[in-house]
This record gives sequence, C-alpha cells and structure tokens, in this order.
Amino acid sequence: MGAAMNPPSMSEAKTPASRRKGRLQLLLILLGVIGPMILATGMYKLQFWVPEGRSYHGELIGNGQTRADIGVQAQEDRWQMLVTAPKDCAVDCQQLVYLARQIQIGLGRDASRASHALATAQPLTSEYDAKLTREYPQLQRYPLDLSTFSKATGDKAAPQLWIIDPHGNLVLRYDPSVKGKDLLNDLRQLLKLSNIG
Repeated sequence: MGAAMNPPSMSEAKTPASRRKGRLQLLLILLGVIGPMILATGMYKLQFWVPEGRSYHGELIGNGQTRADIGVQAQEDRWQMLVTAPKDCAVDCQQLVYLARQIQIGLGRDASRASHALATAQPLTSEYDAKLTREYPQLQRYPLDLSTFSKATGDKAAPQLWIIDPHGNLVLRYDPSVKGKDLLNDLRQLLKLSNIG
C-alpha cells in the first residue's frame, strides 16, 4: 500500500483566502483615508455639492486681493475693520466708522486682536476730522488711491467696510446697510477660527 496522502494543514488552506481578506481591508482603509481628500478636491475644483447656505453676512472676498489691491498702503498685524470712502466721508461713511469702533469694543477680551481704520480719497471736513481726533483716538487713517480702488471694486461710490486678516488679505466686504450684530458675529467667528492675529 502506498503512503497515505496527508491533507493540507489548516494554515495552508486558509492562506489565499486570508490574503484576499487582508487586501480588501487594506483597500478599505486607503479609501477611508484618501477618498474624502479626493472628494473634497473634486468638490472645490468642479464646484459640485457645494452648499448654498452660508454662515457669514458680508460678501466673501476669495480672489486673493489684499489691502494694497484696493488702494490702501498700510501695515497691520491684527485683524482690521477698514472703512473705505471713495467720495467724501458723509453720513453712511461716518456710520460705518462708528460701527467699526463699536464692534471692536464689542469684542471684549478679543478687542486687542482687531483694529479699526478709515481710508479716504478726499480730505475730511475740519469738523469731522476734529471729532475723529477727539473721540476716536485708536482709529488709524490712510489715504485711498482712487484709481486703484475703482479698478478693484468696479467704481463702487458708496463707502464700504472690509474685514482684513493680519496678512493684509481681504476677507469680507459690507455695504452701509450692514447690521452691527451681523458684523460682530462674523468677526467673532473669524477670530475663533483663526490662530493668527
């Protein structure tokens, strides 16, 4: 009688199945890690599944423009609320300047992380200039290059309030109808999310 055939051991029989299972697990792990990155990149580049809702109240500036691109030459290493006045600083402009100061005060313990400023293309009236000197001692003032401002904004004649990050990038823009509570909420959210400034 010939030698009896030995059945394959259990470990030898399960090897191909174990390998398939291991490869499947590895593939699932890679998909779980890389898949969301690929999906997010596709959503950003191709603009699909982008939510319509938003949590901010101003106009988001996402084109890489800086303070200099709207005609203001300044250095500031904090968040800044900048009011631009391409014409004279009349009622709407003055309201935005007042609002910017109140928002900074409203930030409470984060007030030192932000500043408020005014950039004008025309000289202020002597009366308003004296008022700013007396009542707004922390207000920074800059000249506004009107030709640069007009190119960047499409000849917007109304005063605007801009939120600018500590690197000088424009983040949000508001017109004179902005509500103080909305602006304060937006700036608080930016400061909460930011580790700069």
